[in-house]
Order: sequence, then C-alpha cells, then structure tokens
Amino acid sequence: MDEPYRGLPAFERGLELLDFDPFERLDEGTRYQQPAIFLCSVAAWDLWREDAPDEAAEVRAAAGHSLGEYAALVAAGVLAFDDAVGLVAERAAAMADAGDLQDGSMVAMLGGDDHAIRALARRLSLTIANDNAPGQLVLSGASDAVAQAEELARDEAGARARRLPVSAAFHSPLMQPAASRLAAALERIDIGVAAFPVYANGTASPFTDVRRELSENLLRAVRWRETMLALRAAGIERYVEHGPGAVLTGLVKRTLAAA
Repeated sequence: MDEPYRGLPAFERGLELLDFDPFERLDEGTRYQQPAIFLCSVAAWDLWREDAPDEAAEVRAAAGHSLGEYAALVAAGVLAFDDAVGLVAERAAAMADAGDLQDGSMVAMLGGDDHAIRALARRLSLTIANDNAPGQLVLSGASDAVAQAEELARDEAGARARRLPVSAAFHSPLMQPAASRLAAALERIDIGVAAFPVYANGTASPFTDVRRELSENLLRAVRWRETMLALRAAGIERYVEHGPGAVLTGLVKRTLAAA
C-alpha cells in the first residue's frame, strides 16, 4: 500500500521521524500497522491537494475512522504532522502493550437484529466497539466472551459473526492503560485552530476538546454510521476517502443509502 506514496515529502519525513520503516514489519501487528496506515493517509491527502487544489480548498469537514482521526486532524491543521507521527507511534505501542496485559479480541456482527446484538453484548459484558454502517456492528472485549458471542450470533441475533484478525480488544475498557499513556503524550503537544470541523468518533460531532476526546476514544465506540449521518445533516454531499483501500467508501454508501 506504500508504493504510491514513496518519495512524497510527508511520507519520507514520517519515516525519518519514526526512525524505522513500519511497512517492513506489518505482520508484527498494530505497533507497526498504525504508523504505516497513518503515513499513507496523510500522503494521500497531500497528493490529492496537489492534484485537485480547487476541490481541496472547498473542504468543509473531515472525519477519520479510529486511527484515521489523526490524519483528519493533520489535514485540518489541528495537529502538526511531526507531533501526529509521534502520537500515532505512542498510540500504537500503548494499544499493543495493553493487549499484552489483558487477553482480548473483536468480532464483527454482519446483518441481524441491532437490538438483539446489543443485548447479547451487554449480557456477555462486551463493548460495542464500532457502529460502522447499517448491519455492521463490532463487539470487543475478553476473548472468551467474544468466542461466546461468535457462537450465539446466528441463533440469538440472526447475525453472521466474523472474528477480526486483531491482537486486542480495541475501543473497549481493556484499553484503559493505553488511554492513560496517550493522554500523557497529548499533554506534550500543541493544538492548532481547525481550518474546518473534524468529527470525533466518540461523539459523532466536531471535536471540542481534542486531547480529552482522542484519549477517551480508545475506550469508546467508533460511531461511524452516526458520524456520516451528522455530516449529511450538516449539508455535506460529497465524500473523498484518503488512504489505503476503499472500505470506508462502502460503509458511507450503505449508511447514506439507508438514511
């Protein structure tokens, strides 16, 4: 995924700041995957601004899915790129370390009854980690509880369960050690004035307290479906995805089609 962006200033500056190439170690998990995705996202934004300056000048709002919040905040000028690289590296390491402390996992629930899935999550002490689009909720928590949810999904909620290939229970209370580390790192950086609103995952509304919300968002659900509906309600009619892949484009289309 890095090939289109090699040689671009932000990409190369990011590698310099990291002092390692995360793309050489992607199979080692989130500690390296997060910096890699972040660099691609920012480089993609920079490339788009060069290719479509008139469109870029008309950007009215931004949002990022989980890690994507950091690229969105860089795009809006809220986080300096150099600061964001360090924050992403610390976030990735803190989340990986938190996963080592407490065994956790995640499972996507595809289709099924929304209320039944949420009831199942409550009964098993699992967290709704992602509300991505109609018919796609992700549960997060202790691995044994995730395994139970996987077994019960079809009978109790009519959903297809798909275990995610992750090493920890992201966006759940099990990430508290990581949230504390990230909060400390955020205190050391400056927060700029946004050129346009950036919608936060935890509230599905524009950031009001970047330091607090970024750390708390490690413990809360990514409310992506609600965020897209909030952007639509704010009058946003065109969406451009920056970064590797086009998964979010599909989620946006499903959400807005169902609205």
